[in-house]
Amino acid sequence: MTLKERYAGVIAWFEEHMPVAESELAYGSPYELLVAVILSAQCTDKRVNMTTPALFEAFPTPQAMAAATPEQIYPYIKSISYPNNKAKNLAGMARMLCEEFGGEVPSDLKELQRLPGVGRKTANVVGAVIWQKEVMPVDTHVFRVSNRIGLTNRSKTPLQTELTLEKYIPSHLLPTAHHWLILHGRYVCTARAPKCAECGVSTWCRKYAEDNKRSKTE
Repeated sequence: MTLKERYAGVIAWFEEHMPVAESELAYGSPYELLVAVILSAQCTDKRVNMTTPALFEAFPTPQAMAAATPEQIYPYIKSISYPNNKAKNLAGMARMLCEEFGGEVPSDLKELQRLPGVGRKTANVVGAVIWQKEVMPVDTHVFRVSNRIGLTNRSKTPLQTELTLEKYIPSHLLPTAHHWLILHGRYVCTARAPKCAECGVSTWCRKYAEDNKRSKTE
């Protein structure tokens, strides 16, 4: 199977079986999504969604959060991973939003990455979800699933994965394909016990083929 054939099969399956794929983070504005994505680093969306209602009630706008100290933000996010660091980032992010961007989340990805707590992946997520930017955010699920299926040639870094996926997935599908791979990794192609028997893309999966070949020779 060629790489193009694998991509074609995987994309066709997701287009048919998961035509609507969206972020599972709860948000009501670009500001709220940005906060939620910052909090989601090395933390589950479920935990973030349990935390953000009280946080957004206390700090409903960038201006409200910009007026707060990290110590004031911390109690609202203490159940999140790395709460001290994230509280500092949220306070700094909100201040910069207000001081340099008029309280509006910038749509330019390079400008987004200037904000405290916002790296390439976070900027790409916000860009893809809010503005349908044709980019591929790579989190742990996307990285793992892409390598397992064989969409990448066992990439060593998220950036390698991102560039490969952006090369072979039609650009207009990238914002949706990001969610395809995340949801597939979250519920089917899980880290420790992938549900290969339930997997709709096993026909095109490199690891599934390798495991079957190995079992036949044993």
